[in-house]
Amino acid sequence: MSYQRRASPLHAARATVGAAYCGALILAAILTRHPLILAAIGLAVTLAALSAGAGRRVLRSLRYSIPMALLVAIVNALVSRNGLTVLARFGYFGPFGQVDPTLEALCYGAVLGLELCVIVAACALMSAAVDPDELLRSLRRVSFRSALTATLATRMVPLLALDSRRFAEAQRTRAHGASRAAVMRAITANALDRALDVAATLEVRGYAAARRPPRARRPRSRHDLAFAAAATALAALAITAAATAIAPFTFYPTLHGSFGSRQLALAGALILIAVAPHLQRRGIER
Repeated sequence: MSYQRRASPLHAARATVGAAYCGALILAAILTRHPLILAAIGLAVTLAALSAGAGRRVLRSLRYSIPMALLVAIVNALVSRNGLTVLARFGYFGPFGQVDPTLEALCYGAVLGLELCVIVAACALMSAAVDPDELLRSLRRVSFRSALTATLATRMVPLLALDSRRFAEAQRTRAHGASRAAVMRAITANALDRALDVAATLEVRGYAAARRPPRARRPRSRHDLAFAAAATALAALAITAAATAIAPFTFYPTLHGSFGSRQLALAGALILIAVAPHLQRRGIER
């Protein structure tokens, strides 16, 4: 797992609250297509990651999201037939038909790519700052078996990855090598063997007759309250903005949007709400 305990307000909050906070940032990014608002949410995620000591983790996530974002922008510009501002005329390309990329299609693809980068960065922040074990423990009272299955799955993924690397190393030591199909058969067989061993171990230890555990009373900390309030405010503000069209932006048939005081105020409010819980540094060692 990629989670590491650090001295930060987000790490000090309970896992369910931290997950809700990151989910609210993702929701805000999904509900808008305005470039300014998306950039503000991306800045908020970046500041939150720096406060949580997860800046490098979020930066590494951009290695994968930026190429995908560029691909989304290019593909949308090539396949979309919408927009009036034609940038080039490439002619007829078989199954793709007439390829005439427009400025509007390129901008729409770029905004979709920006949204993808923001969502991936928020997921990287959640992976780095939210304890997965505590998050899964919180689901035990909802569904014990589902929580146990998710816990085992997340723990088995690194083991299976290690097994695949070992099989690949063994393949390279053979004189004539081995086919990829043979390696995949070995990995699959090993995974099934592990699954049987785990199932037998759980049955011996009595997990089949396990009951829902009692509720554990844990007082809410200042960080729990701060991040819960921030998550609620972020979600409410994003839903309200989407419902009332405070920050409208249309791409077709021509680009049309506003960058006035209301949009600037909305962007500033999102950043302020997202960053405010990180300013409380007391008690972050616990």
